[in-house]
Amino acid sequence: MNVCLAPCPIVFDLDGTLIDSAPDIHACINSVLGQHGTPLLTLEQVRTFIGGGVDVLWQKIIAAQELQDARKAEYIAAFMSCYQDATQLTALFPNAALTLETLADRGHPLGICTNKPLAVTQAILRHFHIAHLFSCVIGGDSLPERKPHPAPLRAAIQALGADPRNPKAVYVGDSEFDAACAAAASVPFLIYTQGYRQTPVEELPHLASFDDFAALPGMIENQVPA
Repeated sequence: MNVCLAPCPIVFDLDGTLIDSAPDIHACINSVLGQHGTPLLTLEQVRTFIGGGVDVLWQKIIAAQELQDARKAEYIAAFMSCYQDATQLTALFPNAALTLETLADRGHPLGICTNKPLAVTQAILRHFHIAHLFSCVIGGDSLPERKPHPAPLRAAIQALGADPRNPKAVYVGDSEFDAACAAAASVPFLIYTQGYRQTPVEELPHLASFDDFAALPGMIENQVPA
């Protein structure tokens, strides 16, 4: 294995990677559906819808519940009104915060690249007292493109000081969107297996996988090419 000799930038996805936000997203979705007299969704259904951003989320909900597509903007506005302050049911995954601190202490520049809206992303990071660990935060509305397009990840990598044309960096995520984004940006991808992906790990392009954040610092040092 190649060893990362210099502290390389590390970019993280958020939902399903650092945080389990599905319970709050589920509660806000059902609040909107209940207001419209529509059958509610289960938590497991909602988990399968997360990853592509709010617009994609509601496209999937509308298709699943046979709602009026013309009212999507109305549904999204009601959802965002509920979700922008929803943190009560969201939790950091075990060992995530300690691992972030460890990586930062070792000199790794840290960033976020998520399809979650930027304002909500920043609020979540502040809520969990980890915002100070990230030098760059790219949300789903920061650029015209969203994951799996490589532009958001490249922007994060560049902001952390790496060359996006030949990135000496790593992306950590949990989903098909993340794997495709990393592949498109030619960035080594480490996949967290306890998130929201629907595809078997072995079918997704990745350098390595892990199910406990306590293992991540060692993986970064020992498996990421310099």
